[in-house]
Amino acid sequence: MESVEIRKSLKQDTFEGVDFLDLDDLLTDEHKLIRTSIRDFVKKEISPYIEDWSQKAYFPTEIVKKFGDVGAFGPQIPEQYGGGGMDYISYGLIMQEIERGDSGMRSTASVQGSLVMYPIYKFGSEEQRNKYLPKLASGEMLGCFGLTEPDHGSNPSGMVTNFKDMGDHYLLNGAKMWISNSPQADIAVVWAKDESGRIHGLIVERGMEGFTTPETHGKWSLRASCTGELVFDNVKVPKENLLPNKSGLGAPLMCLDSARFGIAWGVIGAAMDCYESARKYAAERIQFGKPIAGFQLTQKKLSEMLTEITKAQLLAWKVGKMMNEGKAKTVHISMAKRNNVEMALNIAREARQIHGGMGITGEYPIMRHMMNLESVITYEGTHDIHLLILGQEITGIPAFK
Repeated sequence: MESVEIRKSLKQDTFEGVDFLDLDDLLTDEHKLIRTSIRDFVKKEISPYIEDWSQKAYFPTEIVKKFGDVGAFGPQIPEQYGGGGMDYISYGLIMQEIERGDSGMRSTASVQGSLVMYPIYKFGSEEQRNKYLPKLASGEMLGCFGLTEPDHGSNPSGMVTNFKDMGDHYLLNGAKMWISNSPQADIAVVWAKDESGRIHGLIVERGMEGFTTPETHGKWSLRASCTGELVFDNVKVPKENLLPNKSGLGAPLMCLDSARFGIAWGVIGAAMDCYESARKYAAERIQFGKPIAGFQLTQKKLSEMLTEITKAQLLAWKVGKMMNEGKAKTVHISMAKRNNVEMALNIAREARQIHGGMGITGEYPIMRHMMNLESVITYEGTHDIHLLILGQEITGIPAFK
């Protein structure tokens, strides 16, 4: 990546959390300890630089190793493979704190943990687990997840990426699009159809002939994360790189459940950051001889923000508890992802109004969060598709087929 001069912000990150209903009562001491360590990490390693990274569309490759050091990669993966061996609420809290810093930073971490490490752990061989997971956990390797294609987003079963059995190897052809981490990734977990049309996961390594990762430029969203394509032109993939323990569309969708759960928590962080910024700005900004915090409409906005954040926290915590107990279904995760992203986006928009013209500048985090959340509301299941997943559960009739 080309050399870019990054300016460190002089503004102090003084965030202490938003907890109106004393929901910390629902957390263990370990949960709170994990949250504090990641919050401190974000204040030191992300907050001072994120506005400049975002303005300059710069992905800080050095953050990958730092995420590994602080345990942000695969916290829910067992310790024997380098993961944290933590529960799903811990994972959620880690995503929340990172996304308060920036959604693009959270994307980097959640793709690594839920979309790369999780399928290798869940569907991979013991050899694959030992070969890749410790290096992914430590940040020595960065991974990406190839499911979405140029013509197949909400309908992944229509994918055309395919592989043929050539005897001693597989021959992979096709392309994937909108892939977080791809330009910098060392490996890609790629979903492709075999000759019978069955979907399988394959681990594709950088350096394999015919495998390229063109970067996507010109993004107005997630500007501090790297996004690109995966292109496979007669790529020879060793047979031992096939994930052996699950095939079919259900395999990548299980990975997406884990990642969407992380999003449901993560966006609460973005919402809290916008709310806190708006609350502080409203107390300091004087109009008509008094702080704008003293006006009814500003108080209405802040009251509704706090209420919605609190509801989202309860929803995320309950789904986290269900994840820990093995009771959470795709529909529960869809509800949490859809509700919480919409909540965060609405809060970003309201917070922008409280900040007035200052809300569109990099002096405050609002516009960056708002632009980021426009991607989050679409990726890993669009807003409408999650609505229809819930609709199918209610009625028994699939509306998206």
